[in-house]
Amino acid sequence: MVTRHPDVGRHDPRYLSSRRPPTAAARPPLLADEFFFVAHDDYGQRRLFGSALGYGLAAALLAELHFTGRITFADGRVRVRDMHPPADPLQHLILDRLAAEPECPTRTWLAYVADTAYTQVARRMCHAGLLAPQQVGRLWRQRTVYRPVDINDAAWPGARLSQRLRGRRTLGDSDRVLAGLVLHTQLDSSLLDGAPLSARLYLREVVDGVQPPVRELFGDLAAAVGNAVLSHRT
Repeated sequence: MVTRHPDVGRHDPRYLSSRRPPTAAARPPLLADEFFFVAHDDYGQRRLFGSALGYGLAAALLAELHFTGRITFADGRVRVRDMHPPADPLQHLILDRLAAEPECPTRTWLAYVADTAYTQVARRMCHAGLLAPQQVGRLWRQRTVYRPVDINDAAWPGARLSQRLRGRRTLGDSDRVLAGLVLHTQLDSSLLDGAPLSARLYLREVVDGVQPPVRELFGDLAAAVGNAVLSHRT
């Protein structure tokens, strides 16, 4: 576990300067896993309300399939390009469902995948040794919280992205999409807390520069989260 002064936040330069890449995961990081970490604090508490988190995870899972070349996004729909089964079981499950209903709009798929995305991604991360489920609350009102096994793994995606945005450094494709997920689920205020305006402007610049298919996905995600926010507040 990382030991640091309680007044030093994970995006503080004193903390970032001592950060190291995660070591616990036995496979390359997956986008939905990284977004899951960014959307939770070090104790497994959510930074987003349920439906916004679900939509963000759903978009991340669809983006994973896009990165593998299995699907793309055009004209408001998900287009399956390659039915070869992905190595990841969760990706495989979602791809099969997409292929079975090829005419559904992207927003429909976001809502469908979002319904179970939290549990599915959490279980995948538990299987990979990144999270551990814990029961919290009183006996008659217990709930499951998924807490990071290693705080370095949990802190790294958000710390890495925050540092690169604050320094206006070049982002790779995966981090560009992660930045878009953060922006369009309204997590940017948490990620860039205390950052100068230039970092926030750079975030939008980065997200605006993603590939057109991903930009379509972000448009549908922003609309879904916007509607969810309005419903959450009323």
